[in-house]
Amino acid sequence: MKVRYATFAVLLIALSPLASVRAADPPKPTAEQQAMMEAWDRAGRVGPEHARLAKHLVGNWTTKQSMWMDEKSPPQVSTGHAVQTAILGGRQIRIDFKGDFGGTPFEGTGLMGYDNAAKRYVSTWADTMVTGIVVGQGEYDAASNSYTLHNRMSDPMHPGQESKMREVLKVVDADHLVQEMFEMHGGKEVRTLRIEFTRER
Repeated sequence: MKVRYATFAVLLIALSPLASVRAADPPKPTAEQQAMMEAWDRAGRVGPEHARLAKHLVGNWTTKQSMWMDEKSPPQVSTGHAVQTAILGGRQIRIDFKGDFGGTPFEGTGLMGYDNAAKRYVSTWADTMVTGIVVGQGEYDAASNSYTLHNRMSDPMHPGQESKMREVLKVVDADHLVQEMFEMHGGKEVRTLRIEFTRER
């Protein structure tokens, strides 16, 4: 009998006006709050730019690096391996690289994605050669099927200053990429690094 009474009491409370107040819908957001929520929703959506990056980059790759110390000397050539993975629901591509430069073991990791709010491709890069992080922004050109990023990082030769680099990542075909880095030397832009990617099958 006590159990039945307790159940009936709970039912009465649930149907009472007080319960309806407690279960009322939360207040509607203001116009400003609604605009903020919509902006964050747009910023977080995965779109065609992210799908393009995944199509071009995701996979396991063997690499060949050519590094020029100056324009007159032949490049130092080495090999490596890169694993590129879509993460965070496809919002970023994570790059994990292992190889060597000039006989010295080298390891690096980075992210590349598309920033909906900035409407630009963005990237970061960190490796075992320095303690800083390279950050970049840029565009995709459909005509040349390539991404051009303008990067900056702390300048080891001039502490407290930044050095700037132009990076071009060309999609040759479904199984080959070519990445080139250009730096300013003596007021002139010169190529300092070329990495050739071949997709592993």
